Amino acid sequence: MKRRIIGIVAAVLLAVVGTAFLVIYVQGAEDRALAGQETVEVIVVTGDIERGTAAEDLGDRVATERIPAKVRAEGSIASLDDLDGQITSVDLIAGEQLVLGRFTTPVELEAERAIEVPEGLQELTISLAPHRVVGGRVSPGDTVGVFASFTFHDRRDAEQIAAEDSEDMRQVLTETTKMILHKVLVTNVQVEQLPPAVDDDQPTGPDLAPTGNLLITLAVDVPRAERIVFTAEHGTIWLSLESDDADESGNRLRTPRNIFDD
Repeated sequence: MKRRIIGIVAAVLLAVVGTAFLVIYVQGAEDRALAGQETVEVIVVTGDIERGTAAEDLGDRVATERIPAKVRAEGSIASLDDLDGQITSVDLIAGEQLVLGRFTTPVELEAERAIEVPEGLQELTISLAPHRVVGGRVSPGDTVGVFASFTFHDRRDAEQIAAEDSEDMRQVLTETTKMILHKVLVTNVQVEQLPPAVDDDQPTGPDLAPTGNLLITLAVDVPRAERIVFTAEHGTIWLSLESDDADESGNRLRTPRNIFDD
């Protein structure tokens, strides 16, 4: 009986020692794989996380890992303290790194969810560089003005131009710009690429704009949709932030002939 107890104890000790050696070996393998590389710590998702989950509730669905610096995602997070008071703005999938761009405040998420397409309108998405969208500062619920620019080859002869009723049309049309729509509702904004991560040791400066295009979804009727699509296909578009009380006066076709007029 005594030998049997000693045998059981010995087996348990061997199992413990074996497990310890295995852990040490695995850790050593990871260290060998990262040897000679610059490494950083990031937080990685270990279990699927639903949109709207608070950062403090991520719990055991995230873990800190050490990875080569060259595979660190832009905007990656090394501490959940960086997400104080924020919630996930999209669903997160196991295996991806936590990045700042996938979090927002509860107020901002609620505002995004509250945007509904007014009855009778449809949604249309255009892709624009940040400098054409107020540096990327457009959000769902905002209203925007739409500017269209074209380069024309005017086929009218001098008599046809002189017979035009509109003063703007009584000139040879080459480069033109005009504000064609007012107060168009934005229902969604997506960013193709976030700005690069900022070193905490760098001095505070202006906000960084997105480095990729923005996908701006607008709620429009058919005539407005046609004008936006035509401009996107054959010209260029700029958007302005235009509040409900923004002045709409002074709108006219701008050309090289009148660009310096009031």
